Amino acid sequence: MSFEDYGLNEGVLNLDVYHTLFVAVSQVFLGSYVFLLVDFRKPIATWRTRWVVTVVLVVCANLIGLLFLNFWDTYQHVYIFTLTLPYIVITLWCSQHRDFRAVFNIITGLFIGCIGTANAMLTTLLLENNEYREYYSFAVRTVSFFLMFFILRRFSFTYRQMLHQLNRSWGMLCIIPFSTFITMLYTINHSENSVTIMVLFYGLLTVCGCSYYLMYLFFERVQKENSARYEAQLSAFQLSALQSRMEAVKAAENAIRTERHDLRHRLHAVTELVSRGDKDAALDFLDAAQRRLDEQKEIQWCRPPVLDAVFSSYFDQAKNQGIHVTAKISLPDSLTVNEGALAIVVANALENAIHANLALPQEQRVIRCKMVATPSIMLEISNPCNEDVTFDAQGLPVAHREGHGLGVQSISAFCQKNGAVCQFKLADDWFYLRLVL
Repeated sequence: MSFEDYGLNEGVLNLDVYHTLFVAVSQVFLGSYVFLLVDFRKPIATWRTRWVVTVVLVVCANLIGLLFLNFWDTYQHVYIFTLTLPYIVITLWCSQHRDFRAVFNIITGLFIGCIGTANAMLTTLLLENNEYREYYSFAVRTVSFFLMFFILRRFSFTYRQMLHQLNRSWGMLCIIPFSTFITMLYTINHSENSVTIMVLFYGLLTVCGCSYYLMYLFFERVQKENSARYEAQLSAFQLSALQSRMEAVKAAENAIRTERHDLRHRLHAVTELVSRGDKDAALDFLDAAQRRLDEQKEIQWCRPPVLDAVFSSYFDQAKNQGIHVTAKISLPDSLTVNEGALAIVVANALENAIHANLALPQEQRVIRCKMVATPSIMLEISNPCNEDVTFDAQGLPVAHREGHGLGVQSISAFCQKNGAVCQFKLADDWFYLRLVL
C-alpha cells in the first residue's frame, strides 16, 4: 500500500516532508522500544552510547534520502536492507546476548509498528472522504506508538529478567511476531486498503498479541518458580551455615569444659614440679596447657551470624587443606543487603579460591580476604594462580570444564540483582575478585 492510498496530495502536504516525518516518528518510537528491551554489553554506558550514535546515523541517512533524493518509491522496497537489517546488526553488536534474544527484541518493536500501521490504515479507511484524513492517520499512528510504549515498559521488566534465566527457545518465540510482520508487509505492498484486509490485519495482531500475553504469563511463572527455589535454597544455606557454626561452638565449649575439669590435676602437677624446684618443667607444662586452650578457642570473624558461619566454615576447610588464610573483616551487626544472599557470594568465591589453591604446591597455597562495610560493602578475595584464565565479553572468567563456572554465574546474578560492581582480574600470577555494593 502506498501513501497516495492514504489520500495524500501535494496540495495538502508535501509528500517528501510527510514521508520523512512519518519515518522519523516511527523510528524514534522503534528505537525507544529496542532501547527499552536490549541488554547492553558492559560497560553498559559505553555500549549504550555506541548503539544510540550508530542507530541515529543510520536513521538520518535514510531520512536525508527521503527528504532530498525523492527516495520514497525505492525506499518502500529496500528499507528492510537500509534500516531494519542495520538495526538488527547494530543491536546484535551492542547486546550482551548475540543470539535470538536480540532478534526477539527487534521483532517485538516491529510488531508494535504493525499495530500503529493497522490503526493508521483503519483511520484512513473510516475517513475516506475527509480531506484531512492524512493528519488523523498520522496522529492515530503516533498515539498508538505512545500508548504501546507504556505497555511494553511493563513487559520489559519481566522480559529483561528472563534474558538471564531462559537460554534457549528464543528462536521459537520469534516465529509468531516475525510471521505477523512479514504477512502485513507483503499485504500492504500488494493489496488495496479494504475492510477484508483490515479484518485480516487485526486478526493477525490479535493472535500475536495473545501469544505475547502467554509469553508474559510464562515468564512470570518461571520467575516465581525460580524465586521460590532460590528462597528455599537460601533458607537451607542459612540453616546449614548456622547449624555448622553452632556445632563448632558446641565442640569448643565441650573441649574447654574438659580442660577446666582437668585443670585441678594440672595444678597439682605444677605444684609438685615447683616444690621440686623444676621451674622450667612447670613452665613448659603450663605453656602446653595454654596452647591446648588456644586451639579450642572459637574465632568470631564478624558479627552477622550467617556470614560469620560461612567465613568460619571455609577458612577451616582451607586450613585443613594446608592453605594459609589471611583475613581482615570489619562488618557491623546489620547490613544494607540480604545477609544470606551475600553469604552465598562469599561462599562461592572462597570455594573457587580453595579449588584454585589445590592445584599449587602446599607452600604456595594462600587465600587473602578483606571485607569492610564503610563507606560501602567492599569485598576482595585473592589467591595465587598459575593457570591462564580467559574472560568473556562481560569480564567473567570462562570455565573450560563442564560443571565449573556456576559460582561465577551466581556471583554475577547477585551483582545484577543488587546493583553491585564486580571485577575479576588476573595480575602477577594472582587472581582477584573485587565486589563493591
